[in-house]
Amino acid sequence: MLYKKLGHSNIKVSSICLGTMTWGEQNNQDEAFQQMDMAFDYGVNFFDTAELYPIPPSANTQGETSRIISKWINEKKNRDKLVIADKIVGRSNMDWFRDNGEETRLNKKQIQFALDRSLKNLDTDYIDLYQLHWPDRPLNVFSGLEYHHKDSNDVTPILETLDCLTDFVKEGKIKTIGLSNETAWGTFEFIKTAEMKNLEKIVSVQNPYNLLNRSYEVGISEISIRENVGLLAYSPLASGTLSGKYLDGKLPDGTRLKLFGDRYPRYRTPNSEPAIKEYIKIAKKFNLNVCQMAIKFCEIQPFVTSVIIGATKMDQLENNLKSHEIKLDDEVIQAINEVQLIYSNPCP
Repeated sequence: MLYKKLGHSNIKVSSICLGTMTWGEQNNQDEAFQQMDMAFDYGVNFFDTAELYPIPPSANTQGETSRIISKWINEKKNRDKLVIADKIVGRSNMDWFRDNGEETRLNKKQIQFALDRSLKNLDTDYIDLYQLHWPDRPLNVFSGLEYHHKDSNDVTPILETLDCLTDFVKEGKIKTIGLSNETAWGTFEFIKTAEMKNLEKIVSVQNPYNLLNRSYEVGISEISIRENVGLLAYSPLASGTLSGKYLDGKLPDGTRLKLFGDRYPRYRTPNSEPAIKEYIKIAKKFNLNVCQMAIKFCEIQPFVTSVIIGATKMDQLENNLKSHEIKLDDEVIQAINEVQLIYSNPCP
């Protein structure tokens, strides 16, 4: 396993990160323990969770994923060997996250509440990477290219959010901070504000990145490299669609799109299927597993710190973990880029 520094920090994370959002919903505790065992044995030291998890979010299950992780850590007694990333929800009308029933925002009071609860759920004194799951300002962050500006008089200033997070770093409750589902403008505003006010600098941006959505390359990759704020690439298999299991209208039982299809319109566009079929052809031509090829393509990008993988079945997880062991030669990269020219970012 390859290990990289998390931004400007001295924390080293595996180039493959274990995603956890199915634990407590699609996967039970025993299955989650098996996944953590396998990932850890493969050298993965980086786990990503969120106060939102498991997915789909609900008041009945919220926080269960983190509680499962805490039980595994307490059983293994290996907290010092792990890098735990957590996320606080951004602007939303989900009123069950805060005790007083208010809509979620990234202000000081709510960050204090969310962080303390996450520390309790994870049964730990500190969180290695605390991320803002999505921005406080109104923004289309989960699908689509268009930008529709919306003025809002109740947006929490970035300075307030950053100042609060800096205090928690000083207290030792957080080691580093990061963003998620963020734009180039938002990313640079956090960087600029930190420099101007001598506050904690972000170390990462967790955004979608995969063969069907390479928009990060145009939008933020230069910032990632020049400012040492690496991408934590989530959805490297485009919600499993790159495996080909959903082609031609198939919806296998137990899969995410079968169970929660209405929540995932992003990867069902007119050009997604033809693009997926071309990537499968490339994998077959070069005797590669298409899922491993897709994950490896993300892992080798110079702006990527770690690729977040997830699975509901152990054979899927092992296959994804083995992506680290393969190599993509220049011919494979060229073939992938040729498909991108024809079907440019079909699922932004």
